[in-house]
Amino acid sequence: MKKQNILNLIKYHVENNDLAFKNEAYEIAKYFDKTNDYQLSEYIMSLISDVNVFSPQENYESNSKFLNYVKIDNSSLPLPEKIKDNIVGLINAVGHNVGINKFLFQGPPGTGKTETAKHVARILERDFFVVNFDSVVDSKLGQTSKNIALLFEEINNISKRNKIIVLFDEIDIIALDRINSNDLREMGRATSSVLKGFDSLNENVVIIATTNLFKSFDKALIRRFDSVIDFSLYTKEDLIEIAEIILNNFLPKFKSASKDTRLFRKIFECSQQMHYPGELKNLIKTALAFSTPNSEYDYLKRLFISVNGSENLLPKILKDNNFTLREIETLTGISKTQLSRDFQEKR
Repeated sequence: MKKQNILNLIKYHVENNDLAFKNEAYEIAKYFDKTNDYQLSEYIMSLISDVNVFSPQENYESNSKFLNYVKIDNSSLPLPEKIKDNIVGLINAVGHNVGINKFLFQGPPGTGKTETAKHVARILERDFFVVNFDSVVDSKLGQTSKNIALLFEEINNISKRNKIIVLFDEIDIIALDRINSNDLREMGRATSSVLKGFDSLNENVVIIATTNLFKSFDKALIRRFDSVIDFSLYTKEDLIEIAEIILNNFLPKFKSASKDTRLFRKIFECSQQMHYPGELKNLIKTALAFSTPNSEYDYLKRLFISVNGSENLLPKILKDNNFTLREIETLTGISKTQLSRDFQEKR
């Protein structure tokens, strides 16, 4: 970022030139995004959005049967470094304008594949479309493959093709392995149509597809993608840090709830399961929403039960997992005095 950017901001503010101010602020946000300072970039973007200065993406009025336009917000997207590096590479590849434009996001449900696709569209300043598979897939013999051909024809004929991203969310429905398909002939037609569509795709269009069933994915179609990004690369520590971010986003909405970061982390540290971001969001939001009013920590007890099971909410088990007396009191409602007495008697 140059000094001139700051001077321009001041100049445009004094002149009440909102559009120029917005453009300059957005350029600064892009600079911080490119230098990997994502939090500052997101903060600047949120400020622009809050004051209604940021102009929304062009709203395409389309009568498309197969594509749905989706408006993108500026919400933050926590990702582990390994996945984030691959997404930065994707953005760089598109920026080079050399025809690298087809990407497959694969991984378990709830790992952030769809939200990341939206995030990529926002960074690249592209409008975001999602394929409506309810309209594409047809029970009539052979009609699905015809619809797929029409879908790609429509994508290639969109004006400003260099300003869109098309998401094939859960593309599994038309891309499972033809060899293992129960309806070999119909699946073969559909997948062959997808292959032809990808081969004839205008290189200015960016395609992102997601799948939860990569092992069953058609191998020929995998080769059509320029890059496959694995969204299962979360470590347990990554997920705990993301859980904290999610908690910090929700907690201010619940005035009586208090934060206990140490206890919150322990709840997930002793879990035997991997809880991906989509599930974490639901677990934390539900625990807070269902918590008793005017209770500081009831949500933590509910969260523990959801994550570890009620059968593990026993003082002895908690103690064996290195929970302190205060933490056990918070989770069980049993006083520290009573807990100390019970533990001494069991020695």
